[in-house]
Amino acid sequence: MTRIGFLGLGNMGAPMAANLVRAGHEVIAFDLSPAARAQAGAAGAALAESAVAAVAGAEVVITMLPNGAIVLDVYREVLPAARPGTLFVDCSTVDVADAKRAAELAVAAGHRAVDAPVSGGVAGATAGTLTFMAGGTDDDVAAAWPLLEVMGGKIVHCGGSGVGQAAKICNNMLLGISMIGLSEAIVLGEQLGLSHDKFFDVVSTASGQSWALTSYCPVPGPVPASPANKDYAPGFATALMAKDLGLAANALAANHIDGQVGALAAQVYERFNRTGAGLDFSAIITDIRERSGRPAD
Repeated sequence: MTRIGFLGLGNMGAPMAANLVRAGHEVIAFDLSPAARAQAGAAGAALAESAVAAVAGAEVVITMLPNGAIVLDVYREVLPAARPGTLFVDCSTVDVADAKRAAELAVAAGHRAVDAPVSGGVAGATAGTLTFMAGGTDDDVAAAWPLLEVMGGKIVHCGGSGVGQAAKICNNMLLGISMIGLSEAIVLGEQLGLSHDKFFDVVSTASGQSWALTSYCPVPGPVPASPANKDYAPGFATALMAKDLGLAANALAANHIDGQVGALAAQVYERFNRTGAGLDFSAIITDIRERSGRPAD
């Protein structure tokens, strides 16, 4: 049994913490939201009154927070309270520079650090089948591995500090691009008289096949578990995709990559986020329809 301080109990963090509890670990949880704390308590986690209290005495601290600025603020707050040699595992999706800075702060304070962002959404967090993209030293990633296995179905050690975040940014850039292209193709098919079922039957086994289609189809019917069948309740919210594509666009620019499609995808989701922030990112198809002047069938 490992004593774990868990900070950040949102849609992803809460089921991740619950899986650790079910595996027999001692989880001391904190979130600013009383409702989130109550949910974690109902799942068996011990509740702390503050982030500092959650960290005190922990062997491992796992964070699942909204952005890099918050991660760095929380690290600055809690690092002095942690016992020497605590392993900090940040599962948030943040800028690579922020991930490296968080690791530097942890190491300077006498601790260890791994960045381990995830893919798989709320369903994967609940089922314990997330993919973890880990960055850090061999020893630190090995120390985190047994806990990551509880929460995930696949763990890849991508490289040193920040490289896990690099993998996540690249993956989500491709996912955002794929969902936009898929949605445009479906809307075009609608206009040309192609039904959703026939589109799926053809493309799911043809050269246009993608995870966005076969696992997360943006129209109701072909994939019953997709958010399209639940009025686009997230899932993976548009606001999060917009954030991740913004990180990717910044990385493209900073590294002088001619990433025209990635940058355009970031602009598309930034625009859609103004009205669709609370929807699943696959709801981008509704925006494409509206901008095409044709209502949904």
